[in-house]
Amino acid sequence: MDNSNVDKGRRRFLTAAATVVGGAGAAAGAVPFIATMTPSEKTKAIGAPVEVDISKLQPGERMIEKWQGKPVWILRRTQEMLDDIASQNEAVSDPASEASSQPEYATNEFRAREDEYLVVIGICTHLGCSPSFVLKDGDNSPVVDWKGGFFCPCHGSRFDLAGRVFKGVPAPTNLVIPPYKFISPGQLVIGDDSEAA
Repeated sequence: MDNSNVDKGRRRFLTAAATVVGGAGAAAGAVPFIATMTPSEKTKAIGAPVEVDISKLQPGERMIEKWQGKPVWILRRTQEMLDDIASQNEAVSDPASEASSQPEYATNEFRAREDEYLVVIGICTHLGCSPSFVLKDGDNSPVVDWKGGFFCPCHGSRFDLAGRVFKGVPAPTNLVIPPYKFISPGQLVIGDDSEAA
């Protein structure tokens, strides 16, 4: 074959066009493949760690996130709330959380890494109901001289602002503390406490 009449400019154009189209096709094919490497919403709900922005949470406020299909309450406690927790040690069943389910770093009076923040699974340890958050001396206070906490209206179980169960109620143990860690002052991760300070 005689190559003397070949249009080299056209050949370069066709080669470049084929390369671009092939590269675009490879990139388009890689997108779904790469997307399969990130956990789905279903996987996250089953147990993957959940990152939470708590930077806008004001003292005395609570927010609710989901982890493993369960509600996780994050309460930013005021100094008054912390003082009230300390004053109720005699009224709760497990004041130092020795018989309850929580990571070692939360086996303390405030059941927290940082006293100011309570991170707790919002499910009653009696029959799995979800207690209500009741502020101090609110209209729906379950008892006289209520200092705030969580009240399960289904069967009357009460928990203080550290999730500690009061004596004489149906719930056998304190609310469960999930594994968690702070990754910055305004961010925490629920479901992972590895390499936490």
